[in-house]
Amino acid sequence: MIDVTLIGTAALAPIPERALSSALLSCGGHLVLFDCGEGTQSAARKAGVSLMKTDIIAITHYHGDHIFGIPGLLQTMLSAGRTEPIYIAGPEGLHGVMSLMMGLTGEVGFDVVAVEIPAGGLRLCELVRGWPSEAVLSAFPTKHRCVAQGYSFTLGRAGKFNPERARELGVPVKLWHELQAGRSVLAGGREVFPDEVMGERRRGIKVVFTGDTAMCESLVDGARDADLMICEATYAEDEHAEKAAARGHMNFAQAAETARLAGAKTLWLTHYSQSVTNPEAFLTNATRIFPETVCGYDGMSATLTFSG
Repeated sequence: MIDVTLIGTAALAPIPERALSSALLSCGGHLVLFDCGEGTQSAARKAGVSLMKTDIIAITHYHGDHIFGIPGLLQTMLSAGRTEPIYIAGPEGLHGVMSLMMGLTGEVGFDVVAVEIPAGGLRLCELVRGWPSEAVLSAFPTKHRCVAQGYSFTLGRAGKFNPERARELGVPVKLWHELQAGRSVLAGGREVFPDEVMGERRRGIKVVFTGDTAMCESLVDGARDADLMICEATYAEDEHAEKAAARGHMNFAQAAETARLAGAKTLWLTHYSQSVTNPEAFLTNATRIFPETVCGYDGMSATLTFSG
């Protein structure tokens, strides 16, 4: 089960009813925060979620409206007595940006660790104890005015366990959970591997957060088959397509077309320009292309569960 909350849906500058773009993903009691602009802490409190136990902050790019909230958040974590490390991921240039941010933050008393997302994705249980073994955070390049990347979070799902086959192989019941967790066991005088007692892998859950980006093939590939795609849609109107592309952004129709091409199940629009005072008034610009489009708003949340 995955809980996702939009903390803020604004672009460039916060306005009273709209904080800067960020989202929080919760899985098994562990948290990933996507971007952290100015005011993210107060917006999270308003949304009814806590950021204090965040394990990893996944930065999409280094424009201020996506990172200026990090020093304050780290200081608040120190005040709350945090001792566990926090990890920060981002595109190329992360170490230099981290050095500047920590200069503003000062000593916090816990480790703040820059982490690179490997090409095959990062199994979060290898970073922080307690994450489900099938939870993977991956990054993919996006197209903005600076180096940028989006993220996909996947929670994989093993095949169904076959107890009859486990008994045939002489595996004691007390060891079944090891096989179900993907670990081999010694039984019946030999090593028994999970694929001997597990059926074909079943569909898991995939959540994508884009950050700022124009339409691009890498975004379509990164969002492929997402259950939930949280996508920037800075401009609402169709006639702003060229301006959006020139500035490394998308309008509602372009975001919808990206979701359609990616085969996503649901699209949440976010990162609205201040000129878009009522996103719902322009929703049909997206739904005519991708009907499962929703205008995101601050505090919007959903719970995603395995199907079938």
